Amino acid sequence: MLEELIRYDKELFLFLNNLGTENWDGFWMFMTNKWASIPLYFVLLLICLKKTGWKATLIIVVAVALMITATDQLANAFKYGVARLRPCHDDTIFDKMRLVKSYCGGKYGYFSAHAANSFTVVTFFSLVLRPYIKWFPILLLVWGLIVSYSRIYIGVHFPLDIITGISFGLLIGWLFYVLRNYAQKKIIK
Repeated sequence: MLEELIRYDKELFLFLNNLGTENWDGFWMFMTNKWASIPLYFVLLLICLKKTGWKATLIIVVAVALMITATDQLANAFKYGVARLRPCHDDTIFDKMRLVKSYCGGKYGYFSAHAANSFTVVTFFSLVLRPYIKWFPILLLVWGLIVSYSRIYIGVHFPLDIITGISFGLLIGWLFYVLRNYAQKKIIK
């Protein structure tokens, strides 16, 4: 059963990865770059300052720093614990895929830290900002899905790496939202 799931995952990866064209490579390389999200983070910070005040925003900044650190460390633990090769290190499919970037990255890819981190941000800020901006979660969701798919497009993650990363991101984002609410009630009275 596990072998069949992995086979389907590889087939879906090859299908999605090979949808790419050189015309779009620059866009997807930009979207997968962690620095490309800095403007979004700056906008989130400004919205939080305006809508929640500086004390609550300071709690949010601390929560986000801890949240991203926790997500990264968990993804690394899984990568080395599960030890599933990235597609670009998998000899069974390498000759059938597109590797858009000039290097593959680490040897293992299960699960995607990019997908997990983007969905912790999506979940956390969707919950924090939901009372103030009703449509904002949809924008964040689209951004998170684009960042996540970019990892398949450039050839460094399988779809199950992405799905697992998104799942952990949803869970961790919600958990840190709950912790942020608790801290805010204790600190800001």
